[in-house]
Parts: sequence; structure tokens; C-alpha cells
Amino acid sequence: MPAQFILNLFIALLWVLFQDEDVFRFETFLIGFIVGIGIVFLMRRFFGGRFYLHRLYSIVKLFFIFNWELILSSVVVIRQILSPRIDLEPGIFKYKTVLRGEWEVPTLALLLTLTPGSVVMEVTPEGNVFYIHAMDIKRYRGDLERSLEKFEKAIMEVTRQ
Repeated sequence: MPAQFILNLFIALLWVLFQDEDVFRFETFLIGFIVGIGIVFLMRRFFGGRFYLHRLYSIVKLFFIFNWELILSSVVVIRQILSPRIDLEPGIFKYKTVLRGEWEVPTLALLLTLTPGSVVMEVTPEGNVFYIHAMDIKRYRGDLERSLEKFEKAIMEVTRQ
């Protein structure tokens, strides 16, 4: 992937040189970079990996998934706070994850902890089991597990090829 980006920069610089302008113009470089994206995309099969902008797309997708889950869980928490009678059953449950590594496991734990209504209390030393405290375990455990699965899938798109 770094080779694709370097080639794209090289194509953009060649574009600037071929324009034969007196001063360096960012607009010319940007057009060359966009042309380079097209060329590198057409040549991607020669590099033996994914197209380098695919990871950027995956990061943006993870960002939007997190924000959507943040909004949904905030609405649930606000609804519970504003209800005249609080009917909660907090609890702890165990969740086994398929993620591995120094980046994947902490990212999942942080994303879940940042969403209201749940917090990761402990991660086993192996890094494959989370103990999660939920605001209302009876009512929202299924929603929380679906959120975790969405996060896992999006994190794997970002970190794995």
C-alpha cells in the first residue's frame, strides 16, 4: 500500500512538471494527484494488495457507524433519564470477540465505552473476552451485541487486508 501512495505522489509531481508552469500551483498538483489515483487504481492488480484508498474508505465507514451507534444509544439513555419511572436492571455479561492484536481489541473496547449505557469493565489477558456492564441488561443486551458485531466487522475492514 505505501508503494501505491508513493507512485501516486510521483504521478502528481510529473503532472506538475508536464504543465510547465512558472510557479508551483497546488491546483495543478491536486489534479495530478486525482489523475494518479485513476492510474494507480487501474494498475492495482500489479501491486498484490488492496487499493490504498480502500482503507481510508473503511476508516470513514467506521467513523459513521460509531456516530450512528452513539446517537442511538444516547437516545436510549435520554429516554431512560426522562421517563417518570426508572425501570432498569443493570448487569454484567461476557462477550467473546474475534478481534486480535494491539490495535483491534483496544479500539473495540474504546468504541463501546464511548457509547452511553455500557462500559467495558475488563478484558482477559488473552484479549478475546470482554466483561461488559450494561445499563439495562434485560432490555438492551441484544442491541449491544449487534453494535459490537458491527464494530468488529468495521474494525477488521480497517486493520486487515
